[in-house]
Amino acid sequence: MTETLTRPLILIGCGKMGGAMLNGWLESGIAAGGVYVVDPMGGGPFKGRAGVTVVAGADEVPDDLDPEVIVLAVKPQQMDALLADYRRFTGPSCLFVSIAAGKTIGYFEKHLGADAAIVRAMPNTPAAIGQGITVACPNGNADEGQVALAERLLRAVGEAASVTDEALIDAVTALSGGGPAYTFLLMECMAKAGAAAGLPEDLAARLALVTVAGAGQLALASDEPPAKLRENVTSPGGTTLEALKVLMRDGDGLPDLMVEAIAAATRRSKELGG
Repeated sequence: MTETLTRPLILIGCGKMGGAMLNGWLESGIAAGGVYVVDPMGGGPFKGRAGVTVVAGADEVPDDLDPEVIVLAVKPQQMDALLADYRRFTGPSCLFVSIAAGKTIGYFEKHLGADAAIVRAMPNTPAAIGQGITVACPNGNADEGQVALAERLLRAVGEAASVTDEALIDAVTALSGGGPAYTFLLMECMAKAGAAAGLPEDLAARLALVTVAGAGQLALASDEPPAKLRENVTSPGGTTLEALKVLMRDGDGLPDLMVEAIAAATRRSKELGG
């Protein structure tokens, strides 16, 4: 049975990502301790749900609420204006979990207090349909139970992993955070190439979309690494091999471009976090 919270959870922000997480918590029973949703937009479909209290701002959250965890699911540029209102809950028994890109643990310690228990997490957009992957990094104040709690909450929208070196979050942001965009670009390019080869545009687009999605599901279901799966599709002297000769060309092929792209995104993530 899924272990539940024994004290309330505060969710700040109930947009696509926050809403997806809340839906996962409610469906799995994790949030049985009750949820306060702080959302000036009204909490969407969660207003009126059993165990969910929707409020417009921090001033409507009781000072004596004693939350077990506070999840920060607002845009990074909104953080400065709201964190001071929640510093009152800082203490060893309250965990703060942030899914805001670029906001470092040091940033949250500055605004919430050096003794705040914090987990910084980086999800990606497939979390909106429960198919995401999130990597979390705790600070030294978060104990083992709190780190495990954060991972349970994050698994409500897909897979979860953790790192102890916060510097790795920049590479996570570059790889899995931006990864859906790279995959969508691949779909675009395949569809355009198919149309250029003579296929109707709508058929080319559908072939690209379903092929990429199906290949991903096959990779997840297989015990073999992607390199082996690629080899399985590639017949000696066949059509796929001819395409791969272009895509894997030394110097300007996809492997080199991807290394360059991930490095560029990692650098930018460091700049935004600094």
